Amino acid sequence: MDIKHIFTLQIKPVAIMLFRVVLILFSSAFFLLSSFRVYAQTQNHFSGWAALFGSFKLNNKFSIHFDGQVRSSDKWQEVQTVLIRPGLHYQVKKNQLATVGYAYVGHHRRIADVSGWGPEHRIWEQYIINQRFPVLERSSSFQHRFRLEQRFISKSVVSNNKLETDGHAFAQRLRYFARWVVPLKKTANFKQGTFVSLQDEVFVNIGDASGVNGKFFDQNRAYGSFGYRFSPKADLEVGYMNQFVAGRANNTSNNILQLAGYLRL
Repeated sequence: MDIKHIFTLQIKPVAIMLFRVVLILFSSAFFLLSSFRVYAQTQNHFSGWAALFGSFKLNNKFSIHFDGQVRSSDKWQEVQTVLIRPGLHYQVKKNQLATVGYAYVGHHRRIADVSGWGPEHRIWEQYIINQRFPVLERSSSFQHRFRLEQRFISKSVVSNNKLETDGHAFAQRLRYFARWVVPLKKTANFKQGTFVSLQDEVFVNIGDASGVNGKFFDQNRAYGSFGYRFSPKADLEVGYMNQFVAGRANNTSNNILQLAGYLRL
């Protein structure tokens, strides 16, 4: 049996299946966002995000996850959010990871003329499935990520002309993330060079959502980027993200320029 026949029987059906998954994901997100834009006013924001994502191998089964992010407010006026998210990976199979972790998210808030920081603490669990298949003689990779978050969101009040925390609201959120990376040069094993990526992530609230927006749908993040792989251990990319957030009364469409680095050590 020749290589072309193997591709037709095994690889091509997988590629078609993944293409259908991506098409369904983006179509669903489009219709969801369209319906929300019809029934609520949408505010447009412009901001910048910088992020570092890392994975540090301990042994054949365990590795440490870490990502840190800094996000600006509308029109890049100030730092709006700082996020630190460590975790522990367990290698279930060669292409599958299970992770548990903690996240600290600091939000810059303003009540009347008083501003300050309100913390959010998260416990999170996730499962990742990585897949590889050729596209136009290029070794592309596709990742599915399912993440569940238990969120403890601070309630901010003004006391002595300062912003202070007065208890926390509890909420749970489920996230599905899909990312597709395709190198620009033809290669059977992508180790170095330029690439493009396409990704989308859908967020939904589970259970009582009164502590957040009171709705099942939380937000959607659609993203495309151009990047460079320095080695199998390091990538750098820049891209555009549209973050659509469903609010209690008004929705927000956040147009984001993102710079992201990836380390695999």
